[in-house]
Amino acid sequence: MPQPWQRPRVMGVVNVTPDSFSDGGRYAAPEAAVAHGLRLLDEGADILDIGGESTRPGATRPLVADELARVVPVITELAAAGAVVSVDTMRAEVAEAAVAAGAALVNDVSGGLADPRMLDAVAGLDATYVAMHWRAHGDRMAQFATYDGPGGVVQGVCDELTARVEAIRAAGVDDSRVVLDPGLGFAKNAEHNWQLLSALPRLRALGFPVLVGASRKTFLGRLLAGPDGSPRPVDEREHAHLAVVLHCARQSVWGVRVHDVRATRDAFAALERLHDAIPDPTPEEMR
Repeated sequence: MPQPWQRPRVMGVVNVTPDSFSDGGRYAAPEAAVAHGLRLLDEGADILDIGGESTRPGATRPLVADELARVVPVITELAAAGAVVSVDTMRAEVAEAAVAAGAALVNDVSGGLADPRMLDAVAGLDATYVAMHWRAHGDRMAQFATYDGPGGVVQGVCDELTARVEAIRAAGVDDSRVVLDPGLGFAKNAEHNWQLLSALPRLRALGFPVLVGASRKTFLGRLLAGPDGSPRPVDEREHAHLAVVLHCARQSVWGVRVHDVRATRDAFAALERLHDAIPDPTPEEMR
């Protein structure tokens, strides 16, 4: 019999922001964000990732008070409804308030670099910590999309994530609570993203679960550009994204961060059925 197939966790995105690149303003009101989160749960999300700060290229940061006002009421309601909630934040103060409100994960796109207090805060929290590869905030990260060292972007990301792991351990966070994210699109061009997706075994070899967030990102829009070179619109990239999430599933990643939960779960259902239908090879076939 084939070995049991374990699908990646599906992390559904809930942006409580007016300026997100993918759905800016659509769920900025807390009641709209809660309704959207409940809808993603119904569609099969395992985790809901609640974010109150846009990290799109060129984004400016909100005040801490504004970020707290955006995410805490939404986390409180969704956690009370039984959801496993993640807070997408680079700020220790927001992480602490979110976990107090019911969040079980802190998804820090800066990997602890944006707030010097973040790692110490996480060490004192009962929460999983997702550390992403990051070099700079959205208003200037494009300036840092250079990987000239030996091994290029893959080696650079592996080395820099390893350095973050050392800092996370030094702060007192146990390895069992750490997930790594290669940070597609953050200080990376399209070719860098494709190279990282092709190198998922290298990233997993760092010894930690891997989360991948490719949904609706610009590199997919550029892949699907029209005759005039204009990237495919944000909400028309899902078919290509599903190929990426299936690739991630075959590479045994821990989770995928997505906007279209239903499409992702449908694709995983088909992949699981195919896996179950394929018999183990015979000894003759293995020769």
